[in-house]
Amino acid sequence: MQPSDEPTIQQLFDLTGKTILISGASGYLGGAMSRGLAEAGARLVVSSRSQERAEQTASELPDPNGVGHLGVALDHMEADSIEEGFAAALEAAGEIDVLVNNGNDPVGEDWRNVTADAFNRHLQNATGYFLLARKLRDHLVAREARGSVIMIGSMYGVVGSYPEAYEGICAASPVAYHTMKGGLIHQTRHLSVYWAKDGVRVNCLSPGPFPSEKAPAGLAERLSEHSPMGRMGSPAELKGAVVFLASEASSYITGQNLLVDGGWTAW
Repeated sequence: MQPSDEPTIQQLFDLTGKTILISGASGYLGGAMSRGLAEAGARLVVSSRSQERAEQTASELPDPNGVGHLGVALDHMEADSIEEGFAAALEAAGEIDVLVNNGNDPVGEDWRNVTADAFNRHLQNATGYFLLARKLRDHLVAREARGSVIMIGSMYGVVGSYPEAYEGICAASPVAYHTMKGGLIHQTRHLSVYWAKDGVRVNCLSPGPFPSEKAPAGLAERLSEHSPMGRMGSPAELKGAVVFLASEASSYITGQNLLVDGGWTAW
């Protein structure tokens, strides 16, 4: 017999009543994760450098509960924009329960030609993730509420790449990207132990490989040769993982890095 106070699996994964701030919601992977969170019942606050783009993205999300998704202008690479954007999100939504740090300002140069300025600029992604996470933590503590931060990492924050996968097709996987994503995974661990007593869980979701249709011709085939599953990931395969980390289904999980990589890092 099921104990009377035990939540059902449907209740554990249900995000009804939760408000989630997500950056990069219009992107290749961010779009799928946003749709998954919305389909699970959450109200989303979508951030973008452009207010118009944020509102457009929000308007296109599923809304099974009729909650009305919102869009705010926020650039996670700029400290002032983080302050203003988070304040705007709170004004629009009233409260925020979960943050998904998914936005990414990319770097194109690899180890052969990356400049100091470009390298440092890319590391600033991690600074923005931290500043946004701290804003959510402080908001939750002020509300005396529990909540969750989800960092978006990468398999390349855990392992190096295969040089031969890129040779003759495109530039090597950027060293600044590997450095930044590895730092995010450890940032997750560090913040989780400090914020656990505050009721704020901090976890990381690390995808890969998930090349889009814009990837250089032949890259997906090269990468597939190194995957235990022999194929690339589909963005929809991140939906279950992000809903899990945002929901009560993962209520006793913090400081962890969940890899969704087809077994890539199991080698």
